Amino acid sequence: MSNGVVKTLKPAAARPIVAERLAPLHQPSAPLRNKIIAALRAAIETGVLAPGQRLIEKDLCEQLAVSRTSLREALRELQAEGILEYSSSRGLAVAAVSIEDAKNIYRLRGVLEALAVEQFIEQADDAAVAELVRESERLKKAYRGGVLEDILVAKRAFYDHICSGAKNPIAFDMINRLVLRTSSLRNRSLLRKERHQQSIKEIGRLIEAIQRRDIPRARETAIEHVNNSAISALQPR
Repeated sequence: MSNGVVKTLKPAAARPIVAERLAPLHQPSAPLRNKIIAALRAAIETGVLAPGQRLIEKDLCEQLAVSRTSLREALRELQAEGILEYSSSRGLAVAAVSIEDAKNIYRLRGVLEALAVEQFIEQADDAAVAELVRESERLKKAYRGGVLEDILVAKRAFYDHICSGAKNPIAFDMINRLVLRTSSLRNRSLLRKERHQQSIKEIGRLIEAIQRRDIPRARETAIEHVNNSAISALQPR
């Protein structure tokens, strides 16, 4: 992107999207730009759009059934967030993350998630805690099932509930952006069965600390969970 304009890539020079396709957007409710952003985020999170993959406007417009103008608005916002990057030689592509940046992202996530858990304990009532327990059971069930998409949905719902109870939607937004930057590494970790079992135990300990309203232990457990996620994500394939 240059001077706020997305350059159109020639299909012959770009990597085509062949493994999976994005679904057309027909819902009339939310602003179209937001729906395009959500669709692209989901495609990046699940690996349909991989790090370093060039984005071809024509292909994306056809797959999403949207206009190029609407698509470009969404692409500009994702580039501003650092999720997409532009270079004169390669055009617009999904941003790749270095190992050093990934380590920093996981450290930031640990701080943010520990803060959200602390605020949840301070502000959430017993009904919110009970609902979080139910969300944790759904998350553990998703881990046991081992389906990546189910795990991602359950994890988002779990942390959405924590941040909502903490009255900190900013933290939820920041955590989601950081997670997206390391999606390929995170998915590698989430596909490891040994990590599933480890995560189930960590979520269980976190819930126990939250139910006891034990802020120091809950913060410690939240950071431990992210640190172990980083170790799993950054280890060789």
